[in-house]
Amino acid sequence: MNKAYRYRLYPTTEQKIMFAKTFGCARFIYNKMLGDRLDHYKGTGKKLNNTPAQYKSEFPWLKEVDSLALANAQLNLNKAYNNFWTNRKHFGKPRFKSKKTGHFSYSTNNQKDSVRLEGNTVKLPKIGWVKLCLHRPLMENSTIKTVTIRKTPSGKFYISILVEYEKQILPIIPKKFLGLDFAMHGLYVASDEDDADYPNFLRKAEKRLAKAQRWLSKRQKGSHNRDKQRLRVAILHEKTANQRRDFLHKKARYLADRYDAIGIEDIRVKAMAKHKKGGKFSFGKSVADNGWNKFVNILEYKLTWQGKRLIKIDKWYPSSQLCHVCGYQNNETKDLSIRKWDCPNCGSHHNRDKNAAINIREEARRMSA
Repeated sequence: MNKAYRYRLYPTTEQKIMFAKTFGCARFIYNKMLGDRLDHYKGTGKKLNNTPAQYKSEFPWLKEVDSLALANAQLNLNKAYNNFWTNRKHFGKPRFKSKKTGHFSYSTNNQKDSVRLEGNTVKLPKIGWVKLCLHRPLMENSTIKTVTIRKTPSGKFYISILVEYEKQILPIIPKKFLGLDFAMHGLYVASDEDDADYPNFLRKAEKRLAKAQRWLSKRQKGSHNRDKQRLRVAILHEKTANQRRDFLHKKARYLADRYDAIGIEDIRVKAMAKHKKGGKFSFGKSVADNGWNKFVNILEYKLTWQGKRLIKIDKWYPSSQLCHVCGYQNNETKDLSIRKWDCPNCGSHHNRDKNAAINIREEARRMSA
């Protein structure tokens, strides 16, 4: 199995310069190879299979950086290019990488211990020993496969280490089930737990972000003051993202440790975030703030590590319309403004979201039988 660990790096000034060169060379070789492939196709109508080695004689400064970083850039391009040719409706045409996005990264492979940890330092090809904050050790008897170096818009460096280890995970027979119903403002409503009550980190930071971005727009382009203000905006955005990530990981860990199987609706969050017909309203900001898709991904792999299951219920399953007591289907609850209702058949009083979570739990139980 594979597992990734993420650590904060503290490079020296010389190492930062070398990282910047590697970021730039990986971006350059990606764009150069993509441009040549597009030109070749326009001229001949055929695919071009080019490699980074073909450009090192013309651009000798490519030899200064890790060759595997360039090779991984080629692999990323091949994947994007092949996906486009295989399924044009789903995958768009590969785009050129910009150096103005603020996100920089490259990946390299471990060959004959070219990447290894010793104490609070990590050895990287062409970089040397870099100090890092090893807040948790790697898994015992694991092998480092690849590492990815990233620089955030706030100027911080991180390393993601992918390790491979042998572990046989036996699936358990689920006994404790939980149902989660997606909530626009609270992340989820649980059938047998308290609601998530997501704190809406982005909403709380909106005023500070608006003020900081307003000051940024007034700074002269290319000035030192603009760079300082851009850094302040990046730090605010990064803080919001870190708060969200921390909240989602803790909630997912809490649920994964207590339940054997968790059922959720397989909803399309991207479609929910779009503007509705007429452009009168949109759920985009609320959906983007709580990070439901990221929460589902985190919850799924935390359950998988323990031999447990995440069961996705069909999005057309009428969880909000069914009475969980008698099974009566109330079509009037298709109106989202109805938050509470009484069952005409058995008289049970229901909270819309809690009732839906219970129905999802029972449907997950039925599907796992």
